[in-house]
Amino acid sequence: MSELSSALANLEEEKVARIIKQELGTGKDSMGVLTELRKGMDEVGQRYKKGEYFLSELIVSGEIFKDAMKVLEPTLKKDGGGPATKVVIGTVKGDIHNIGKDIVATLLKGVGFEVYDLGIDVPVKAFVDKVVETKATIVGMSGLLTPSFESMKETVDALKEAGLRNKVKVIIGGGVVTELVQRHTGADAFTDDAMEGVEIIKKWSAKSN
Repeated sequence: MSELSSALANLEEEKVARIIKQELGTGKDSMGVLTELRKGMDEVGQRYKKGEYFLSELIVSGEIFKDAMKVLEPTLKKDGGGPATKVVIGTVKGDIHNIGKDIVATLLKGVGFEVYDLGIDVPVKAFVDKVVETKATIVGMSGLLTPSFESMKETVDALKEAGLRNKVKVIIGGGVVTELVQRHTGADAFTDDAMEGVEIIKKWSAKSN
């Protein structure tokens, strides 16, 4: 790993900021810097899988990555970049929990996805409208309250009614979701673990590309 990748993987916030400033100052391509950051996020994911990191480390790495992206985004718009798999994500109507959803959104951005985060308490129509607008192929719905199950089901049903269900994969997430909930909502996958969710989405993306 590069010095920048290692710094992110080791959660060294100040070092990450300093290296990015140095590399951009010397004219390094911003996409190259982003690639190094993504490798660091991948390493965070590996350490989480091994039990070396926990939820708190995922949150910290996500915050460091978000701060780095604030610096990089203006230059990335200039440099451009290849097409990325688009993901629409949000916490469903009736639920305002956002920590897990925010972690997944940040990690997905970190490994190269184009993420549209709709926030919390998201109406069914907002998910459908965003899929239509962006032509996203993956929808992620989060919820920690049992009433959110119906919102998830209604969203999947609305995607069907809009003729979009066969064009998108749907994953639901949250501490209370189960395989039974997945079947009830009509989703393609479920998870109660942020990194597992990212891995599922990465596999879907790899198959479609």
